[in-house]
Amino acid sequence: MKVPVLKLGKYLIASVQGSLTDADLVELSSELSEKVGRYRARGVVIDVTTLDVMDSFATRMLRDIAQMARLRGAETVIAGIQPDVAFAMVQLGLGLEGVSTCLDLEEGLAYLEKRLKAGNRDRGNSDTHSL
Repeated sequence: MKVPVLKLGKYLIASVQGSLTDADLVELSSELSEKVGRYRARGVVIDVTTLDVMDSFATRMLRDIAQMARLRGAETVIAGIQPDVAFAMVQLGLGLEGVSTCLDLEEGLAYLEKRLKAGNRDRGNSDTHSL
């Protein structure tokens, strides 16, 4: 199942619509890597609200996607992990270390906006200190 990736301003939103195969996750990774550069995206939200299970491969791929996006200059947030999925992930020792998470898409976009503003403010301060 192909994951639609939408552009919203300076952000990309990947909205998972149902269960994903390993091939779907690999395709999503490639697509997001390409689109972050093409659209000069500053952030990516991956909405997994519809997922009722997340195995070790899916968890690793989400971490890899976030790392890839970070290397390309975009922050990533995973939105909508369901309570049962979170419980199962913890029980199985699966984690999303180094990847930001939030409750839903709206919170994810707000988080990215806050991070972008903080980054711009930090860059502005570092420029004045380097003189």
